[in-house]
Formats: sequence, C-alpha cells, structure tokens
Amino acid sequence: MSRRVVLSRVRLLVVCCLALSASCRTTPPPGPAAAPVAAPARPLLRLTIAGTNDWHGWLMPHQHRARDGSMVEEGGLPLYAGALDILRTETQGRLLVVDAGDVFQGTLVSNLSEGAAMVDAFNALGMQAVAVGNHEFDYGPAGPAPVPQAPGDDPLGAFKARVAQARFPFLGENIVEASTGQHPAWLGPGTLLEDVGGVLVGIVGLATPETPRTTNPVNVAGLRFLPLAPAVRSAAGRLRAQGADLVVVVAHAGGACDDLHDPHDLSRCDRGQEIFALLEALPPGTVDAVVAGHTHRTVGHFVQGTPVIETSALGRSFGLIELALDPVTRRPLPAETRIEAEIALCERVVEGTARCDADALRSSKPLVGGTLHGQPLRQDAKLQALLAPSLAAVAELQARPLGVQVPAALHRVARGESPLGSTAADALRRMEGADIAILNPGGLRADLAAGPLTYGRLYETFPFDNAVATLQLRPADIRRLLDAFLARGRTPQQSGLRMEIAVCPGGLRLVGLALADGGPLVEGRLYRVVLPDYLARGGDGLEAFMADLPADHVDLGDRRPLNLRDALAADLQKRGEPLVAPRSGRTTLVQGGAARCPPG
Repeated sequence: MSRRVVLSRVRLLVVCCLALSASCRTTPPPGPAAAPVAAPARPLLRLTIAGTNDWHGWLMPHQHRARDGSMVEEGGLPLYAGALDILRTETQGRLLVVDAGDVFQGTLVSNLSEGAAMVDAFNALGMQAVAVGNHEFDYGPAGPAPVPQAPGDDPLGAFKARVAQARFPFLGENIVEASTGQHPAWLGPGTLLEDVGGVLVGIVGLATPETPRTTNPVNVAGLRFLPLAPAVRSAAGRLRAQGADLVVVVAHAGGACDDLHDPHDLSRCDRGQEIFALLEALPPGTVDAVVAGHTHRTVGHFVQGTPVIETSALGRSFGLIELALDPVTRRPLPAETRIEAEIALCERVVEGTARCDADALRSSKPLVGGTLHGQPLRQDAKLQALLAPSLAAVAELQARPLGVQVPAALHRVARGESPLGSTAADALRRMEGADIAILNPGGLRADLAAGPLTYGRLYETFPFDNAVATLQLRPADIRRLLDAFLARGRTPQQSGLRMEIAVCPGGLRLVGLALADGGPLVEGRLYRVVLPDYLARGGDGLEAFMADLPADHVDLGDRRPLNLRDALAADLQKRGEPLVAPRSGRTTLVQGGAARCPPG
C-alpha cells in the first residue's frame, strides 16, 4: 500500500472521529435558564464648563487690607490661570473655558491699550469663546477718540483690532449689520463647534439687545441687536444638525439670584431678567448649559432644567457647570449635573470660609491657604510675567496723587441717592458752574475708599472717556429727561435738584421736583444742565428725549481738550478740598399708592 493511500485513510479516520465526537455529545437536561452576564456599566462622561463674565479690564487682583495689616489679593487673571491648571488636570482635558463678555473697559491698564492686554491674557489662558459685551464697543475708533471725529473714522475700529488679535472667537449670533441684515464679516459667525475631549460642543454667543442703550450709541449705529430667543432656536438647530452633542449658550445677558444654596430654588431670583426670559421662551432641551453676564449679579441655578452660572464680575470669581453625559447618547443627565457658583479666587482665605473679600476680612479669624477642589490655589507665574510690562507701564500714572483726601469711603447704591453719586455730581456741577449736573449710575464703576485720592482710584470710578456735554433745558424738558431715566428703572445721580420718586408696581415715577433749595423751577427759564456725552448722545434710553431737543440747545463737548474724568481730576487737584459726602435727602424714594402711581 502506498504511503499516499495510508495518509489519505488516516485523514479520513480523523475526520470521522471528530464528526462522531461532535454528534455524540450529550445535551444537558432542560433546567432553569442561566442568568445573562451583565456587561460592565460604562462610566458617565463628564464635561466641565468654566465660566466668567464682566472682567472690565481687571487683569490684576483687587487688594484688601486684613485686620493684621497685611494686604490680601482677590481675583485677577494669574490666579484664574492657576485655577484652570488644576481643572485641566482634574478633568483630563475635558474642560470648556468661556466668558460672557465685557472684557476690556474699566481699568487704566486695560484702557490704555484699548483692551489689548486683556486679549493677550485670554489668549494665554486658552480661552475658547467669548460673547460680545456692550462695553466691547466703548473705545470707538482705534486711537484716543471714543467716538468718530472725522468722516473716515471707523466707529468699530478698536473692537475690530481686538477681534483680529484674539486666538478665540468673539461670538454674537444676534448681531447683524443694519444695511444688509447679515452677520458682520469682520466678526465672523456667531457660533462655534468645538471638540472638547471627544465631545462635540456647539457654542452660541449672544449680545444683549440693550447694547445701543448701554454703550455709546454712535459707535453701534450700523449694527442691529436682534431678540435672543429666535437667534438661539435657529443656531441650536443648525449646530445639532452639524453633529453637536451639546449646545452651550454664552450670553452677555444676565440674571440675579440672592441665594445660591439650592440650585433648584428660584424663589430668590429676579425672574424678569433677560436670561430667565430667554430660557422660558425656549422649548425644553434646546440648550444644555448657559454662561451668563452683564448684570454683575450671581446665578447658579437650573432654569427650566438648564444649568446657568453668572458671577459678580470684575475677575473676583468664576463658576463651574459639570455636565454628566450618557456615555452612549452623549445627552446630559440632569440629576447628575453639578453647579459650583461664585468660586472666589483667593490665595489666602478667612479660616472657615472660602472668601477673601473686604467683608470677609472684617472677621477676627486667621487667614489660611486657599484651595480649589483640595489643591492649593496659586498664581500662574507665566501669566504674571506676561502681564508685568503692562502693569509697570501704568504704575506711576495710577499712583499719581491728586492732593485730595477722602475722609470716609464713598459708596454706590443700586437704586436711589448714593454718597458717591451725590459727591461726584456736586463736583461736576461746581466745576462747570452749572445749574444742574446729572450722572448715570452705571457710569460710576467703583466705590472710592477712604484715604488719599490717586489718579488710578479716580480712574476706576470713572473709566469711560466721556466728554462733558451741556444742555439748555426748560423745566418741562428736565422732567421729561428724568422720566426717561426712571422708565428704565434707574435713578440719576444729580446735583441741583430735589426729587421725590414713587416706587410703583410698574416701575419708578417722578412725583415731586424742585430746585436744591426747595424752590420751584421757573417756567420759561433755560437751565444749564451738564452730563456725560454718553447720555447726551442717547445712551441709557435717552434717544427719544435727545431727538426732540433743538440742536442749538445741545453741546456734546467733543471740542474740549479734557474728558470728564481728567477735567474732574484737574479741578479736584486745583481745589485740594476733601471729598465729603453731602447730607442725604436730595432724592427721596417713597412707596407709591393710588394717588402717586398711574393705573395699570
């Protein structure tokens, strides 16, 4: 028998045995079905959003004196950079860093570079998107003039330079050109798709529709600021269609909540604010998170199921939203989502607290090291080095003494007469020899602490480059001007008048008006009224009022050599008199009844 035949038979025998073995295996008797082995549960995805708002040029920290005499620093960009370093390690890179606008305007160090120092710092931070704030338009043309002076001046020139400088987008989905209805090409689209650690996030940026009334209206005359809700609905739909797992709104439109302890309790929130109105106008699930700004008030709540954060501004704190996501669908799980609102930026804190603000430092408790999520909070040395030249360039100017003492701190208040407002209005009226001086409360951006007055401290109070405008007004005009102010829920800071204002269900109403000495305004007489040109150009809701005034009754002050702040500095220095708050009583708020408040 040949070897080939033998091998062939052996292979056949092996195949048959294997087949027989398979066919003869016994089947176990029927019994209870074995329980399926559960696949190991996939861990939730977590994506963290770090949000800030309304830095207003405060790239450096605020300084407070502790009870032991030492200086304590609060906030600032180098400390925020240190916080982000901790968070990037903790989240393994699944961190979205955004800001809700009003980045530049407010400090000498930022304003001298028209915001360039802030953009350099945001670039170094790794900022990913910023909403367009109303004060982004304050600088007007590139250069010293805050509004166009010549036919070729571009009223958006300074902001365009910052947009070109930034390595992140400024987003304004609801901003269009008045002439075309299209998004401005220089600003770019109002949305962004960003891959954040494998999660595709769509970001919608919004500017408040109030922008023309809260910056110099001349600078934004060529733009329109559309309603928020329709812009968000349209943008969110586009982003979802492009594959966005999440949609995050970054809005320079805000809210206000007086209690942050329970993020689901809105009873201490002002539901009339823009961000609440926006979310209540959207179908549930349209957006997944919101970082808000503009109001300088805190929010850390779920609104219509959507987590919202906003800080008290000026670089003192930040907020976090930690979204928990289903690992398969990438949809948020609200029950697992966490909010940390108003996290103070402090290297040293009062023991037993996480704070280092002036109020906290009044405690007798010792200071201890500040932490974030158990890690020591430290300033980022690289960002400190980046900012050092800008800070050094303005240090001498900031420290320049004006030869004036402030015996007691001069504070602002949200509504009504304030010591700072009355003192500043008196100084303006005296400087100009006017009958009446009027300041908008939003133009006073910082309290004046007790002690020697320096140019830097005055600058922080008056950061806007407003001219001194002069109006010639009859008594009826003065009443209409005040009514226009009060219609927006604001009380002017003034000198030369005595006002009685009723607090009515529908808002504020002027019910009594006299001169400072109690005498009546004389019908037929023209009164000389001085005020910032921001108001004389129609800001803070005065457009209609100013449009009705005869042109020869308005001097915008644009030919003056000094702006309002610098003219005040020179006048205060010349006089050398201490700044002391006058006796209160020039503006009285009363509860309105049927006799004082109009029906409805």
